[in-house]
Amino acid sequence: MGLLVDGLKQAFLLLIHWDRQTMKIASLSLLVSGSATLISLLLGIPLGTFLGLKHFRGKRFVASLVNTGMGAPPVVIGLVVTIFLWRSGPLGILHILYTPAAMIIAQVIIAFPLVAGFTMAAVQQLDPKLRLQIMALGASQTQMIWLILREARLPLLAAIMAGFGAVISEVGASMMVGGNITNQTRVMTTAIVGEDSKGNFSLAIALSILLMIIVYLVNLLLTWVQQRSRNA
Repeated sequence: MGLLVDGLKQAFLLLIHWDRQTMKIASLSLLVSGSATLISLLLGIPLGTFLGLKHFRGKRFVASLVNTGMGAPPVVIGLVVTIFLWRSGPLGILHILYTPAAMIIAQVIIAFPLVAGFTMAAVQQLDPKLRLQIMALGASQTQMIWLILREARLPLLAAIMAGFGAVISEVGASMMVGGNITNQTRVMTTAIVGEDSKGNFSLAIALSILLMIIVYLVNLLLTWVQQRSRNA
């Protein structure tokens, strides 16, 4: 119990004094996970919308791949990305293994199926007659898609929450492709594991608290937007 209390005290001091190392780790974590979430939205929303609106041969197979990706273990994704980016791998020529770029790639692969799957479900749950009504009013294909996504905006915000939550809290893939290198690829989750293994509980607790604060603030903002949109 004393260890926990001492750790909390030291963590509080690190946070209120904006410890440089702690803030650097936190900022890199936000950069990597924020970039991965944004890319996942740019890729996942169009795919999810396409799967939700279109009927084609092999749709069930593609949808099953998306649903499988939603539950793919991060360590497996980390292993695959590592093999591809290894110096003798297919993409080894890029020389980005153990860099933030490799971590973003791994996190995109983790979040992308979640965003696509949530979007597909959101679009499919809408009344099929809605699309026909929109088209009957003379809307173009682009306008129809925009109005469909607008109608499904509440579940889409949940997709953003799910995607960001999955990558900001992920550790296995980030550790494998990033290496947890000090001042280069250390993010909050990998740093927590590293500091815990060294017995440096104060920094581990500080990063844990900061991580929870960030996750809470992001979800608070998205929840506010979601509820505001619901009441609009």
